[in-house]
Amino acid sequence: MKPTFRAQPIHVQVPATSANLGPGFDSLGLALTMYDRYVAQIQDEPGFDIDVAGEGALEVPRNEKNLVIKAMYKGFDFLGGKPRGIALRALNVIPHGRGLGSSASAIVGGLLLSRGLVLGGSERMTDEDMLNLATEMEGHPDNVAAAIYGNANIAWQDLIEVKKKAHSVNIQVDTRITATAFIPATPVATSKARKMLPDSISHSDAVKNSTNSALLVYALQQRPDLLLNATADYLHQFYRQAAMPQSFALLTQLRERGIAAFISGAGPTVLALQIAGNTKFEDLQSIAGEEFTTTELGIDLSGATIISA
Repeated sequence: MKPTFRAQPIHVQVPATSANLGPGFDSLGLALTMYDRYVAQIQDEPGFDIDVAGEGALEVPRNEKNLVIKAMYKGFDFLGGKPRGIALRALNVIPHGRGLGSSASAIVGGLLLSRGLVLGGSERMTDEDMLNLATEMEGHPDNVAAAIYGNANIAWQDLIEVKKKAHSVNIQVDTRITATAFIPATPVATSKARKMLPDSISHSDAVKNSTNSALLVYALQQRPDLLLNATADYLHQFYRQAAMPQSFALLTQLRERGIAAFISGAGPTVLALQIAGNTKFEDLQSIAGEEFTTTELGIDLSGATIISA
């Protein structure tokens, strides 16, 4: 059934996300109170009218290669058909290539826009459908799950009738937990970071990592005093340090001071979780120095949302 499109514009916001959280490689994601915002409207004229402001504005394509547009088209295909034209406005706040889920935001934002621009779109594309469409584009579900649902998420894929299906379980994060992002000026490509991972790790490291990832779920929900131990990773961070030596040095300094820090996603941003007020912001800035932009963040609770329609 072909979709009927809304004439009015749709305005959405999508949170930044941090994946892995230390030991939860490709399985744990956390939504943060930093947002990209997108406004889209259907046009009768064919083609695209795209304007981008903020982070990466000079590099973001203004055509069908734009990631938000790609996601919108994937959503429209799922919903039954594409419109003739699309007007898109994007205000990017999430830094690109820093491990804070900028691509997940664009993908989830585009899918949410497509759903909102179709009458009855929410009935025809569920959040679970959105998760699977987004995972197909992103390649793994941890960031996109957190972007869709907010809070923290355990995300995974299984094989059903020769096709991968994504799933997510939402974790309500203890309200005492806050986040601090230490964002360097230079990006690191996710593809480069992934190539640095070994084909195998020792049995003892695997045991320590699985123990900590299980403990981390409990620490996030009700025992933030356990976050330092729970965020210790033995699977991926050490092997990537050559690509981000300053980030790894900062991570080490923070953890030596008892702060639960880890590389956010594929890096090079360092994220620290702690009980609010445990360490003063000025002290964290002092530890990081001028090489990093230190940003206080909360935990986003609602995920991607339609602001107005």
